[in-house]
Amino acid sequence: MIVVASDTHLQHNPPHEFLDGALIPIYETPERVVIIRGALERAAIGPVVEPRAFGVEPVRTVHDDGYLTYLETIYDRWVVAGGAPEAVIPGTLAVRWMSRPHDHPLAAPGYYTFDTCAPIVAGTYAAARAAADVALTGAELLLIGSRCAYALCRPPGHHAGRDLCGGYCFLNNAAIAAAYLVRNAPDATCAILDIDFHHGNGTQQIFYERSDVLFVSIHAAPSYQYPFFLGYADERGAGAGEGYNLNLPLDAGVGDREYLVALDRALDAIAAFAPRFLVLSAGFDTFEGDPVANHGDSFALSTAVYPEIGRRIAALNLPTLVVQEGGYAIDALGDNVVGLLQGLEE
Repeated sequence: MIVVASDTHLQHNPPHEFLDGALIPIYETPERVVIIRGALERAAIGPVVEPRAFGVEPVRTVHDDGYLTYLETIYDRWVVAGGAPEAVIPGTLAVRWMSRPHDHPLAAPGYYTFDTCAPIVAGTYAAARAAADVALTGAELLLIGSRCAYALCRPPGHHAGRDLCGGYCFLNNAAIAAAYLVRNAPDATCAILDIDFHHGNGTQQIFYERSDVLFVSIHAAPSYQYPFFLGYADERGAGAGEGYNLNLPLDAGVGDREYLVALDRALDAIAAFAPRFLVLSAGFDTFEGDPVANHGDSFALSTAVYPEIGRRIAALNLPTLVVQEGGYAIDALGDNVVGLLQGLEE
């Protein structure tokens, strides 16, 4: 299995996030990548290759031009306007149905951000673009014949919508890769399977009216967990995309056995769709004791279940791109990633 990774992620290192009324040290840190890479090396999973630069065009197929300009320029504009130099965190959040785009640097973050957990620093845009290139390089590997590749993306991406960041996510790496695959292979279709603890609300929004990409998400029910406002079972797609969105929300406390039942249901739907490619949004905050998932009610998956998750996904026999999403239980993160990847390789 080829691993794609970039050290540019180090440029994104916010000191804090604002969560439920408290300013706290951010959970999504560069240490996550260091731990994963160490575990991959010990398990002899690789080689590890640098991404190639794809330019902005593949990103523009998923994200709005005004939003990309915002991400690229907001930090400097924010600081000049008097915003705190530690990080861009909105103080006002727009209600989209009663607002219009606002270009003032102290107001724009509230238009292009849906929460206070996506702080922007000077290197955030460069890191996000590098993460997109990591995913695109993995997609390119599938196009030239690889059966499986792992895109070690940071920052993660599945909460990022067409013109919104949030939940540590700025560019939707999985969506960018899926769009690239269907655009560059004749008559190709792609399934995205999201196994992060949180619903991939950004990915759902991007593909909600498309029939060439099936989005399937297994996640904590939004009735009790972030992102709260999307991820319900009755969200099935719209227009040409009706029937091509499947949400499988689960109750708190789900363990290995219950999770595998939901996974089998997701895999049956993907098999029926019969895509040419699979993109796996792989979050490991489903692990028991994950500190972000535990902010509320968590799942209780064990390290032992991740290889089995990988084996069952591999049974689809599809060219598969694994895109790193969440996972914040630092002590177990490397072993959990390795377990999933080894299961996929089996």
